[in-house]
This record gives sequence, C-alpha cells and structure tokens, in this order.
Amino acid sequence: MKKDQKLSLLVMAAGMGSRYGGIKQIDGFGPNGETIMDYSLYDAIRSGFERIVFIVRDEIKDTVKEIFQPKLEGKAEVHYVVQSLDKFVPAKFQPVDRKKPWGTTHAMLCGKEVIDGPFAVINADDFYGKEAFETLAKFFKDAPPQHHAMVGYTLKNVLSEYGSVSRGVASRDADGFLKDMKEHTVIVREGEKIISKNEGNMELDAEVPVSMNCWGFQADAFDLTEKMFVEFVEKNYQNPSAEFYIALMVTELINRGLGKVHILPGGKTWFGVTYKEDKDEVSKKIKELVNQGVYPSKLW
Repeated sequence: MKKDQKLSLLVMAAGMGSRYGGIKQIDGFGPNGETIMDYSLYDAIRSGFERIVFIVRDEIKDTVKEIFQPKLEGKAEVHYVVQSLDKFVPAKFQPVDRKKPWGTTHAMLCGKEVIDGPFAVINADDFYGKEAFETLAKFFKDAPPQHHAMVGYTLKNVLSEYGSVSRGVASRDADGFLKDMKEHTVIVREGEKIISKNEGNMELDAEVPVSMNCWGFQADAFDLTEKMFVEFVEKNYQNPSAEFYIALMVTELINRGLGKVHILPGGKTWFGVTYKEDKDEVSKKIKELVNQGVYPSKLW
C-alpha cells in the first residue's frame, strides 16, 4: 500500500431487503438506535480505514447521508454512490429492462469512480466484528499487487434459525490460497446437517470457510471487474433475475491467473439480519458486546 493512498471501506447498502420486509440497512439495533452499519464503520475507522464509500439506491441516498454524515464528519472522507441499473452497462443494452440490481459485483464496481487504492467490501446489514477490519488493514500494509483477500467465516456459525441463507463456500488450493467460490443460494440447517437445497439436497461441511461478503481488493481489481461485468451483461441482459455475485468474479479472477486471494482468519464474530425474526437476537448480541466493553454504549 502506497503512503499517499487512503484505505477505503465500500459498504453495499443498495439491497432491497425483500426477505426482511424493510430497509434493514438503516434499522436500529444498538442500545441508542445504532444500525449494524454503525458498528462496521466504527470498527473500520479504528482499524485505519480513512475513506467510507456507501453504495446506495437513489431513493435512500438522502436518508443514508442524513443518518451517517453527522457521525462521520471529521472522522473519515465520505462518498455516497448510487448503484443505478444503467451504470457500466454498454449503450447497446440500454435502456435496462429490469428492476432488480445487477448484484454485488456491480455494487462493488460502482465504487470505481471514488476509490484509487486498496479497499474492503462489506454488506451494510452484516455484523463482521472488529477482528475482520483489523485483519484486512494489516493485510494491506504489505500485500503485493494483485493479492486480494477474503475474510473467512465458518459455515456453521453464519446460518439463520428462521429460513434459508445464501453463502459463498470456499475451497483452498495446495498453497492455502482461495481456489474457487461456489455460491449456494438456498442453505438450511436440517437437524445436525447443513444442506444446500439448490444443489439437490447436498450436505455441506459445517467447518468449511465461507464468504460473508467481507473482501479486500487492490484497486486494479476494478478494471477486471468492469470487463467481466460487461461480459455478464452480454450473456444475461434478457434475464431480469440474473445477479453477478462477487464470488463469481473472484473465481474467474483466479481461473484467469490474474491474482491470488488470501483467506484471512479474521472471521471470529458474525451475525446478520436476513429475516425480521433475526432482529431481537442481533440486538441481544450487540448488547452483550457493549456489556463486555468491546463497544461503548454510545458509539459516536
């Protein structure tokens, strides 16, 4: 990492929240109404991240800015970037005939206009724990060019008791780097087993590392991502439900020999909100961390 570059945090906050039933990215969970995002921002800033980039939908941009700008003033450089459906889509495929966003890779790509150095990518509605940000910040201090990172979480620790979840399941190569990512979109716990429903009821290893969309990328990943997104649009512009996941982009990056992806051990604590029923449990866990002194009762 060059001395004149700022370490950036890209927060994907444009999701529709369809299963949750509301705009969970700006819902309150902490003792003073803090969002889950607040804790990620707090952890990132105290770990050395100096630039925050929110990727949002146009209709919630003003609300997100109203909530977070006063908290971040003087603490970090802040940008609000709209993930519009036409952004980075070739002219011949416009106007875009779809309502659903293009997916997490497109959300990440939207940060290209304001990020010029190494950056982390996270979901707005997931709690990653301070270790995740500390590990990424440490990684980027010495990481060579074209070396990227995934914070690994153990599958059995990142499920919901209230329904299925989508997870990117990782496998390692002989040198310990990420070999490939397989996106399983319908994972459920059935008794003592963890089952992938979209793979013909395939049982998954409970201890396997998975992606919770906590990534670290060098800025050169943007150029590859843009090329791959254009390829994806060319193949899927007539499929309004097709999504380009970061896991797919990373696997392709590895397959093309364009970089190495480290699996970092920073995934100690995770919890998230997929369904409304998850809210009480998340609030309880945050309260426990506050009681333990991991976080002050009032963050900002």
